[in-house]
Amino acid sequence: MILVFGKTGQVATELQRQGDVTALGRDQADLSDPQSCAAIIADLKPSVVINAAAYTAVDKAEEEEAMAQRINAASPGAMAGACAHLDIPFLHVSTDYVFDGSGTRAWTESDPVSPQNAYGRTKLAGEQAIRAAGARHIILRTAWVFSAHGANFVKTMLRLSETRDALTVVDDQIGGPTPAADIAATLLTLADHMRDRAKGGTYHYAGEPHTSWAGFARAIFAQAGRDVAVAGIPSSDYPTPATRPLNSRLDCAKLATDFGIRPADWQSGLNTVIKELNP
Repeated sequence: MILVFGKTGQVATELQRQGDVTALGRDQADLSDPQSCAAIIADLKPSVVINAAAYTAVDKAEEEEAMAQRINAASPGAMAGACAHLDIPFLHVSTDYVFDGSGTRAWTESDPVSPQNAYGRTKLAGEQAIRAAGARHIILRTAWVFSAHGANFVKTMLRLSETRDALTVVDDQIGGPTPAADIAATLLTLADHMRDRAKGGTYHYAGEPHTSWAGFARAIFAQAGRDVAVAGIPSSDYPTPATRPLNSRLDCAKLATDFGIRPADWQSGLNTVIKELNP
């Protein structure tokens, strides 16, 4: 059995669509209670655990860092500890926000980490707790996740396009939009490898080619056939409580070398999502 923490999030939804998994929502697994999460693993004794749940309200985390720390760090650490005790693999979704967002080169797994906001700090603490627990694990860092479910940039842009014919969108943050469906497929492939005791560690997985949020918005409107003009603006013109990284590029070469998994083609994934949203 593949046990998934998370049920309604973007990646968790896709995991349920694509795999034979047991997914636990908030009513079944309280991620603010680390020991209860560990107890679930000890009781169910799955063959693999995937943590696709997190505190993802980036701006709100600036005011609720203690809660985000419990959900994003203490609970994954407890889950990994339970997996270590049972000698089963643990897969965990992390983020590009563990980096400081400087430069223009794509981040590799060995680059120094230096998160610039509370969300990033708690996700980094989760990575550290997982490694310290001693479980066979894969930490999969990703970025700019989108799908036909939940709240995400694609759905926001399409909603705004219903009443607007022009938008201003940040143009100096660069990254790789990543379809949740591709993240889920990658996690399921990695879970199969880990069952066979393949080596684990930390990996990057995101979409290519790299673009800005404004460039992503233009692609969304083009594929959806929406006539909306997009003007690029600097991040300084759109202040938020949490600092966003300017450079969210992730180098995915290690995942390709070790497992043959190539970066996601976000333009193809976007086409699939738009067709689902507008059948």
